[in-house]
Amino acid sequence: MPKSVDEDSRGIIEPGAFQRRYQLNRYPAGPELDGLISWFWVVSWALPPGETHTQELLTHPCANLYVSPQEDLGPTVAELEGVLLNRSSRRMAGEGRCVAAMTTPGGLGAFLDGPAGVYNDSVVPLGQAIGTQDTELVHDIEQADDEPAQVAVLRSALESAVKPAKAKAAREVAAIARRAETDRSLRRVDQLADQAATSVRTLQRMFAEYAGVSPTWVLRRYRLLDAAESVRHGNNVVWAEVAAELGYSDQAHLVRDFSAAIGNTPAAYARSLS
Repeated sequence: MPKSVDEDSRGIIEPGAFQRRYQLNRYPAGPELDGLISWFWVVSWALPPGETHTQELLTHPCANLYVSPQEDLGPTVAELEGVLLNRSSRRMAGEGRCVAAMTTPGGLGAFLDGPAGVYNDSVVPLGQAIGTQDTELVHDIEQADDEPAQVAVLRSALESAVKPAKAKAAREVAAIARRAETDRSLRRVDQLADQAATSVRTLQRMFAEYAGVSPTWVLRRYRLLDAAESVRHGNNVVWAEVAAELGYSDQAHLVRDFSAAIGNTPAAYARSLS
């Protein structure tokens, strides 16, 4: 089962502020989408009249496929949000719910005819990208009785949208990315290629096609997410060691990247969470 936000808040900047305003539940991908979807997630909110909140995020190296009201309570839409290369923000108001699926790094490629990188830093109608019937999808989710039923509607639509000819390779990329996420001994793309029993060039081509970003970018994004999560839990992060693990020339370059990604230096971010 996916972890709760208490256990894993990676990607949510200042998760305490998030939890005071939103309810986030995660649901498993299911057997048909295993290896292509990391998990389904549902965020609900009910802010007081006149109040808005802007939530900042540093997303995983993944895409999100969702049905949600647009910002400021615009109409409910079905959209694909590609991999976001930098910090992003979402402004919420009123009452609403977003029903979504987060792909694995590489999973997006199984739904597309072309390379996943086309959608980096972009938001497009879901049907335009993967062929879903968006009007019907929005209607069915709005008519579903509860969160699990809404997730089931989205899950069914995505199962039908998978391109069988691309699913195997997409799962292979996702499995390699999973190693990048979990094996802290992997520091460089050549080590990742060795784990995958392929060449660096082939690995880079696979990630470009299915994940939309390079394997080196995936490695560094996961380490930044881990570092932010460690700060959140009050752990003593040895930044020089993290910098060495990621192949940075020195600690200052890592701190610069962390500050650009999170919006604060590590010390300032830690203070904001206290």
